[in-house]
Amino acid sequence: MPRFTTSDGISLYFTDEGAGLPILCLSGLSRNGKDFDYVAPLLDGVRLIRLDYRGRGQSDWAPHETYAIPVEGRDAVELLDHLGIEKAAVLGSSRGGLIAMGLAATVKDRLLGVALNDIGPEIADKGLDVIKDYLGRRPVWKTMEAAIAARPKAMAGFANVPPERWKREAETHYREVEGGLDITYDPKLRDAVLADGAQAVPDLWPFFDALDGLPLCLIRGANSDLLSAACFDKMVARRADAQAVQVADRGHIPFLDEPEAVEALRNWIAMM
Repeated sequence: MPRFTTSDGISLYFTDEGAGLPILCLSGLSRNGKDFDYVAPLLDGVRLIRLDYRGRGQSDWAPHETYAIPVEGRDAVELLDHLGIEKAAVLGSSRGGLIAMGLAATVKDRLLGVALNDIGPEIADKGLDVIKDYLGRRPVWKTMEAAIAARPKAMAGFANVPPERWKREAETHYREVEGGLDITYDPKLRDAVLADGAQAVPDLWPFFDALDGLPLCLIRGANSDLLSAACFDKMVARRADAQAVQVADRGHIPFLDEPEAVEALRNWIAMM
């Protein structure tokens, strides 16, 4: 099992597959590297590296105060160091995109390009409230079958999703335990996020602007409740050279195997 130990002693799980352009895949807040299972077979000529953040997936849990974007960004750089990779592109979904922008502002020389999946420098309160409602809590469903059946309604803004996809999503992000289901990450992630929310939100536009000069891909779920259409439009106006697409019938976050997302990612890869 591929793992490495961070500078503060936390053992993190990662996968490293393929050959070619190194792309570091960074997932959403409570999710893990399996998020990229859908798109991985559709990208040719790339070395796909996926990291489970501390406290998520198969990585070790850590003190909850270290569940923070700067620390997770440091972990990402240390993984590149561990693999001997000087520069990599970053494909960041949601939280992963915030980490990518942070890396652009601090260690831009390590980046070849950035793709942002349904995230930007303005985060809508509605989407944040949805995340805060479920984050760190065991699912209410007692069986995997019930979770699968409820998944379409639980995922706002999604349509035309095959039942098999909802089954795979539920089985990836929940695990069966005695008495019901449980989450696949440290529940104390909730404490870290709520503590962050008590602080003033910084202006994230300078972090987005730090992406200047890097090949950029911007993907938005057309029904996203976290990245507004207005913010997406501002991002595209600021970076007219970006590969930018809105994915129909998707909320937060697109799966990335949708044809328009794949085309945008392939065009982005060709820019590097």
